[in-house]
Amino acid sequence: MKGLRVLPGGRAGRGRLYVNLPDGRAVAWYDRQANRISVLEDAHREAILTVLRPYLTGTVSIGPPPVPSAAERAGLALPPDADLAPNRPAEALLGELEHGPAGTRARHRLRQDLLAQQRTGDTFDALEADGWRILHCVPVPGLGRIDHLLIGPAGIFCVRTVPGRRQRVVAGDLLLTVGRTQPRPDPRWTRRAAARAARALTAQVTPALAVVDASRVEVAPTLRDVRILQPPTAAADLASAPAALKPPDVEALFTLARDTRTWLGPTADSAVG
Repeated sequence: MKGLRVLPGGRAGRGRLYVNLPDGRAVAWYDRQANRISVLEDAHREAILTVLRPYLTGTVSIGPPPVPSAAERAGLALPPDADLAPNRPAEALLGELEHGPAGTRARHRLRQDLLAQQRTGDTFDALEADGWRILHCVPVPGLGRIDHLLIGPAGIFCVRTVPGRRQRVVAGDLLLTVGRTQPRPDPRWTRRAAARAARALTAQVTPALAVVDASRVEVAPTLRDVRILQPPTAAADLASAPAALKPPDVEALFTLARDTRTWLGPTADSAVG
């Protein structure tokens, strides 16, 4: 059958590959970790195998899908363009790097930002084995994009990535400084984004800054509401944090957060000051 599309779900190289009809309806998925193809509509079996063949490795099992979780059912019901789960870390910056400013310095900075977000995203993706659900590049009208939204046993974290550029990073209540550059309003921004996320998800959201490749990080003692994370210890710190959400709550919040309509609804009417 012509027109079948293969779309990634979850993290690149580790998540599922979904096979969709031209109207966006899923007819199968390939679980790369389990090496299994789950066929939803047997009438398309041969066409499904044809479009998936370039992605298959080893001995693959084929059959009807296992009973899906609530989050999986919700993901299958979403139009592909409305599902944030397939977003890769720094996905928005990839387009900016390709079509953005031509100046050497500007492109170098943009590339540093991209690499920092990708490294941070890879660190957070490792939390999925501990019951976390991760979203990247979450669009928030009026604020841009949340780099990483973490939903797991320890709660919900709205994370903005800060490239340390191998310099000293000083985080204060309102501003953050990298080396001798101009102070940045990252603490204020992540507070606003976390407040917006809390309104959208009707749940408590902790603002956080992920500082990557800094020579040293100094945090003002008065900065108590913003969590400072540093790869590669960030994943271990979050995985060992006290539990605040039960697995069904994590799945329900992830189902809500992955839908772009959650972020474009009434909660997006005004920015949070």
